[in-house]
Amino acid sequence: MTNLQRKPSLGEALVPIIFLILLLVINIRIFGTDSLSGSNQMVLIISSAVAGLVAILRLKIGWEPLQEGIVNSIGAAMPSILILLLIGALAGTWLLSGIVPAMIYYGLQILSPGIFLIAACVVSAIVSIATGSSWTTVATVGVALLGIGKALGFEEGVIAGAIISGAYFGDKMSPLSDTTNLAPAMAGTDLFTHIRHMTKTTTPSILITLGIFGVMGYTISAEGSVDQVKGISEVISDKFNISGWLFIVPVLVLGMIVKKVPAVPALLAGALLGGVFAVIFQPQIIQTIADEAGTDYAYQSFKAVMMALYGDISVVTSNEMVNDLLSTGGMAGMLNTIWLIISAMIFGGIMEKSGMLIVIAEAVIAKVHSLGSLIASTAATCVFFNLTTSDQYLAILVPGRMYADIYKKRGLKGENLSRTLEDSATVTSVLVPWNTCGATQASVLGVATMTYAPYCFFNIISPFMTILYGYLKMGINYYTEEEMREIQKELAV
Repeated sequence: MTNLQRKPSLGEALVPIIFLILLLVINIRIFGTDSLSGSNQMVLIISSAVAGLVAILRLKIGWEPLQEGIVNSIGAAMPSILILLLIGALAGTWLLSGIVPAMIYYGLQILSPGIFLIAACVVSAIVSIATGSSWTTVATVGVALLGIGKALGFEEGVIAGAIISGAYFGDKMSPLSDTTNLAPAMAGTDLFTHIRHMTKTTTPSILITLGIFGVMGYTISAEGSVDQVKGISEVISDKFNISGWLFIVPVLVLGMIVKKVPAVPALLAGALLGGVFAVIFQPQIIQTIADEAGTDYAYQSFKAVMMALYGDISVVTSNEMVNDLLSTGGMAGMLNTIWLIISAMIFGGIMEKSGMLIVIAEAVIAKVHSLGSLIASTAATCVFFNLTTSDQYLAILVPGRMYADIYKKRGLKGENLSRTLEDSATVTSVLVPWNTCGATQASVLGVATMTYAPYCFFNIISPFMTILYGYLKMGINYYTEEEMREIQKELAV
């Protein structure tokens, strides 16, 4: 709240939020799943203007501090934007090289409709634990699993829900994950204590999720048939040179991430290697995409790989379903999502810089009395920050700072707070269409957030599970009397 002339009232702080919610409701009713094409972005920009007017006219804040808040907010999202661009490039070259078609081809050989949803969730979870990244998991094996599921006849929302549920379980439990490291740092506990404590709520949440997907796998009438799956496999194998050697690229990328190579260079390496493998393994696809008859192969290769990196490419076959699977937008396909993220960060930057977000959060804290209500308020605050700041890191950072001393005063160890932050902030970010996570996964999978969100059972169950544990006083770690005396001295300083 730097440079504030006065602290905003709760009513003033709620004006931009209420305006945003009302406009989003109207917007979604009119545009539906097409709202990500520009209308949601405009809603966020107009709501940012309303927040700016409240800050300037009512709180007497100058434009310069607000602009600083916007720039800082967008700056915080830049790593996500870079990753998003590289995921677009990687998707392009992995299609051109036959990597994603090979994943779909082999997946169709081993996965049946009955076990597919469970398998998609489990495979995504394993890869995400190994890499520490839900984004990388969704952009690599997730894209392939979506293609397999569609070929088997499942609705894309259900498939995406299974993939995201597994990916966010793995992200949440992996010691390599940035959010899994950030949450205990904010709460004042260590990484492995945090992970062990999370298993108390996360294990039942993922078991319930797998149970639901198991029932759905055997009861949903998938339209895919043996003949249809066989036909899709044949079309892919006829069009591409399918080989196990293609899996060298994803294995190398996953290996780099496991070795803690930063996501940006790892994804860039994966995209470029995809281009190299396209030149080696798919000369016929290169020639088709380049569409430059009479030129040499080096010329065609350069053009096709560049097109895959930056723009729309598609491999046309005799099968319409396969055509849907074999198309991508490259980096350019991510620009609408980046536009949405920037618009969201503008709104979050003004709300945070003006102090309006903190005022709303303080009003929530004032209502906290019991252990259950404290944990429920923490979870609600995290969800609120996911909705308003559009960034899962801020949804962990700000509530973590807000609640740390309150948990200590009540004798609750830091792992109780860190677990609640992860059970609510990390997993619900992907359910918000304008959040960086929700916007990214919708763009990467080509499935609207509101289409897959109802089927992200793990992400929906997790915050309710942590609240239930709070009200039942289950799985709660307390400080000893001696530790509490030390904490009281610390808080008194």
